[in-house]
Amino acid sequence: MQVNKLQYRQAMSSLGAAVNVVTSEGPMGSSSRAGCTVSAVCSVTDEPPTVMVCINRDSRNAAAFRDSGALCVNVVSADQQGLAQLFSDRDVPVDARFAAARWSRLATGAPVLDDALASLDCEIRSVTTVGTHDMFLCEVKALRMADSGDALIYFGRHFHRLAAPVSSVP
Repeated sequence: MQVNKLQYRQAMSSLGAAVNVVTSEGPMGSSSRAGCTVSAVCSVTDEPPTVMVCINRDSRNAAAFRDSGALCVNVVSADQQGLAQLFSDRDVPVDARFAAARWSRLATGAPVLDDALASLDCEIRSVTTVGTHDMFLCEVKALRMADSGDALIYFGRHFHRLAAPVSSVP
């Protein structure tokens, strides 16, 4: 029995995931930026710290990430839902996306979202194509974390706020 594409997508909408804005500076030495909203990010190992990021291989972003050799996974907060929506809109020019927030840099030179819950600045170690997507295995070279904030989760084809736990430590 073959799994139907639409049924598969419906089943995957039941898998809640953190919302991330993944960014890059484009090809090495260029000043062209790339960025998109991604929920397909997961930890692979902590030694060396490595994450996997999946991007449709036909997108302009995937090509820019491949060419640059570096990317930053910016885990957005619930208060940054508008930014996540902006970075998911293919009709919004890249410059307009980046103009909507403040950015800095860490080790690789990829744009780092200043107010993200966490930012993982990565060198791309390998790329594997599976079906329509490229899987980027990325070694984390630097990171930055916020002190607090509510998470933004994508579940059931909608964004949802996930409240940060209240600390019971005085």
